[in-house]
Amino acid sequence: SKLAALFKHPLYNIPMPEVTEKDKLFIINPMEKFSLRSSGSDEWVSSSKAETLLPTGKTAYDTYPTWLKFHIGINRYELYPRQDPLLPMLLQDLATQRIISSVQKSGGTQLKLIMTFPNYGQALFKPMKQTRDQETPIDFFYFSDFERHNAEIAAFHLDRILDFRRIPPVSGRLVNITKEIRDITTDKKLAKTFFISPAGNICFYGECSYYCSTEHALCGKPDQLEGSMAALLPDKTLAKRHSWRSPWRRSYHKSKKAEWELNPNYCAQVRETPPYDRGHRLLDLIDMTILDFLMGNMDRHHYETFEKFGNDTFLLHLDNGRGFGTHSHDELSILAPLQQCCSIKKSTYLRLQLLATHPYRLSDLLREALAADPLAPVLAEPHLWALDRRLGKVLVAVGHCLAR
Repeated sequence: SKLAALFKHPLYNIPMPEVTEKDKLFIINPMEKFSLRSSGSDEWVSSSKAETLLPTGKTAYDTYPTWLKFHIGINRYELYPRQDPLLPMLLQDLATQRIISSVQKSGGTQLKLIMTFPNYGQALFKPMKQTRDQETPIDFFYFSDFERHNAEIAAFHLDRILDFRRIPPVSGRLVNITKEIRDITTDKKLAKTFFISPAGNICFYGECSYYCSTEHALCGKPDQLEGSMAALLPDKTLAKRHSWRSPWRRSYHKSKKAEWELNPNYCAQVRETPPYDRGHRLLDLIDMTILDFLMGNMDRHHYETFEKFGNDTFLLHLDNGRGFGTHSHDELSILAPLQQCCSIKKSTYLRLQLLATHPYRLSDLLREALAADPLAPVLAEPHLWALDRRLGKVLVAVGHCLAR
């Protein structure tokens, strides 16, 4: 396994700072326990009653469902640990756990559903919009592109291979539209949009500002539909998040250009603007830029951080569905922060160099990671080959900076 060898490499075993209580997103209540409602049940109940007996040698934490352990593990420095034994279990839960509720997520330009599991866990479901080998039409603006379910899955694994670990875990899943959405939804607006197509397939379209119409309906075969299931982050009432507008945000206008596209010295003013004037925030943003360039994602208008940790923490790379749309074109403008600021973390640069060598070739690593997903193959081969080509261009850009 090239992936196992990669995670054993010294560059993937750089010591983390010590995590103190104030660096943790949540402090555990030692009395809170979870147990199955009855034998053979998959319904969980939580109990804070101290008299609940636990098997010998087990702590209350051992009774927690996987999603809750994931939330508890979040700290100032990482969304989840490098060698995380929970990760395979969480991905398995996302792919197989019984769905007891499906409702449409409010906001956003395209249809997304929030699925709830019996153990209180929740996931964000993005349905399949186009096949693996379809590319984004060349006349589409980036802001009207489809959001792809397979891009969400691939982005999670790519982010982990780059050792950023800033994207919540995502698994592919085949969902039954009838039993796992239509029959159990309490969302009246969503319920009104189901119909049977002329081909006899179950379809629905929901309500949203793009692609929510009969012409853009999501149809099963006859009721099986592919999608991505992303573990939800803790509720914002429990862990507030700050949304930051990216300084290199595009204009989202058909003809206007953003300031960074017109001013070659744009980075100088960003460096003087909080929070980019101190700490590692600008370097973290350049990490995100590299991830986006490798995926071909032009739609990074905002990013988020957990408020509890202030400005000294990692960035959350959410909403990656507009990545992996085009394999035949490399959008160099995505690299503007790297090219204009000529800054990169040394650890990131060393890992990128490693991923360009034959034993750790990036395309091979992502191919291996995605092979375990229930919807494999997740990406068409040309998208994997494009990764190696784009990685070479990132290294060339850093080379130009070093030469300057």
